[in-house]
Amino acid sequence: MDRISQPPIASRLEPHRASRDINVPAGEPWLGRIDKGQLFRIVDLEGNQAVDTLFFSAADPRERYSASDTIRLQGSLYLTTGSVLRSTLGNPMLSIVADTCGRHDTLGGACSSESNTVRYGHHTRHMHSCRDNFLLAAATSGMRLEKRDLTCNINFFMNVPVTPAGKLTFEDGISAGGKYVEMRAEMDVLCLISNCPQLNNPCNAYNPTPIRLLIWNA
Repeated sequence: MDRISQPPIASRLEPHRASRDINVPAGEPWLGRIDKGQLFRIVDLEGNQAVDTLFFSAADPRERYSASDTIRLQGSLYLTTGSVLRSTLGNPMLSIVADTCGRHDTLGGACSSESNTVRYGHHTRHMHSCRDNFLLAAATSGMRLEKRDLTCNINFFMNVPVTPAGKLTFEDGISAGGKYVEMRAEMDVLCLISNCPQLNNPCNAYNPTPIRLLIWNA
């Protein structure tokens, strides 16, 4: 189940030919639609930036990304080229077609004010978190998403090894500036991103930075 990092596989798609080119500032959310057949790239502009991500069926957001089905059907805890992101109904949502980072976390979850308090002390409770980002974007989107829709997320570019004892550890990232992951949408999806604002563990190298999103038409 513990797949090691895979060799980088680059894409032939050229950024200047993308139909959409979006910059997401450090610590901020993004919510958008990706249509079936479109190619979607997330670029870690400066390196070691965790990108917490959820996917929903655009036709019915009650069908959403399922970490358990994705892990079970691919036989690996980590995501990389060749991974198929599965929904709660077992349907393919997106396929990873290129990845220059090597692997991405499925287990670490999203930071919240509550988890910040437990892990790092009560003085961190006020700090912005990925769960806050998810809730803010969902509440202002008009896309039928709400608190109950927040489930286990993907952490692109984040390094969360599993120890021999079965515990999770948050380690320095394995990404670098300019590395990316690229996916092909297998259905119309809504993508909800928190460009993680975490300052207290090494997932962002203690310094949140912007990311770039690129979308190409089929």
